[in-house]
Amino acid sequence: MIITLAFLDIKPESVEDFIAASKANAEASRQEPGVTRFNLTRQLDVPTNFTLVEEYRDIDAVEAHRTTDHYLTWKATVEPMQASPRHSHRYEIL
Repeated sequence: MIITLAFLDIKPESVEDFIAASKANAEASRQEPGVTRFNLTRQLDVPTNFTLVEEYRDIDAVEAHRTTDHYLTWKATVEPMQASPRHSHRYEIL
């Protein structure tokens, strides 16, 4: 299993639109055969900070996700909403 944590800092005026776009992306991502978990979370003390918690069966599923229409649409939609560039880290379950 591969876990990706993607960290996003969103402009305050874009939070609601970001949530809507990210929920749609998460719902579509959960339908991918290699995705076992895909959640949008928000930091309690900084409500403009979000983390996507993504769990994939293997690295091929990660790469397949990055080519889907819903991911590419989400990426283009939320990029201008970001207060700073997003960053992510990949982990393996031991």
